[in-house]
Amino acid sequence: MTGYTSCEDVKSTTITLEEQALKLWNNGNPDGFIELSSDDVVYIDPAFENKLEGKKALEDYYNTVRGKIKIDSYKMINPTVQVSTDVAVLTYSYEAHRDGQVFRMNCTEVYKLTPSDQWKIIHTHWSFARP
Repeated sequence: MTGYTSCEDVKSTTITLEEQALKLWNNGNPDGFIELSSDDVVYIDPAFENKLEGKKALEDYYNTVRGKIKIDSYKMINPTVQVSTDVAVLTYSYEAHRDGQVFRMNCTEVYKLTPSDQWKIIHTHWSFARP
């Protein structure tokens, strides 16, 4: 955890990075998540039959939805971060409100600390939350 003094610093940093990317995403801008993703990221989403592998595949997908997402309000619920040396696993429930509808998902993000002290997402997994 070079450059980080405690697990609490890592937890705070990963949650903040995710919140910043979600803020952009919920206004139709995927650039926050593109910037956070590593070149070898794996992305799993119930909207897809197969996982996406690599930043290029993820960026191609994100560009198809660029400008099309507008969330009225959202919550990142009960974020938890587990830390181990140069890896942080962030899990949370996500609730989005749009046009009078509520969408609930669960998210797991695996962040890895790069040699240049940047946290990058190496794995994303979205799933539907059960009512």
